[in-house]
Amino acid sequence: MNELQLIQSKIYEIRGQKVILDKDLAEMYGTETGQLKRAVRRNIERFEGEDFMFELTKEELSRCQIGTLNKGSGSNFKYMPFAFTELGVAMLSSVLNSKISIEINRGIMRAFVAVRHQILNPTTDKFTALKQEIKDLKEYIEETFTDYNDINEDTRIQLELINKTLAELQVQKTLSDKPRNPVGFVKPK
Repeated sequence: MNELQLIQSKIYEIRGQKVILDKDLAEMYGTETGQLKRAVRRNIERFEGEDFMFELTKEELSRCQIGTLNKGSGSNFKYMPFAFTELGVAMLSSVLNSKISIEINRGIMRAFVAVRHQILNPTTDKFTALKQEIKDLKEYIEETFTDYNDINEDTRIQLELINKTLAELQVQKTLSDKPRNPVGFVKPK
């Protein structure tokens, strides 16, 4: 898995926003989660508003797709995790000022842009799906017409047999309609 895919796998949707959790960011930056949170708290004015960062609630943690509560070290939180939006990650680069954090931030920003691009422009997937649907419809129509032709051939043969049988019955009726000589004693007139 390349770096961009690894970062994209750490992006979650919480409260309708694409976010990365503080523990994942700390792991990427090669620091401890507590150290990252302390740096954010020292500069909290940079992260005001939910469009930069917000703290998760226990309810959100228990029902979200992250599954951090099921892990041994994440079962009891003293402090709830921070969720950083794209803007918050950009702001984080001004708080964490090291070469590693700058390089990681570039990758994270690229991942956010790639995710946004995938959401806004899924045209290739729609085109491929539409192409496959057309192909499936063509196959279905060909099978239907083949079955229709088979039915028509069967019907044609049956109609020929019916006509032949009717012709034979008509010949028999014509033969039976000829006047026959009466059987028995006939009185002379």
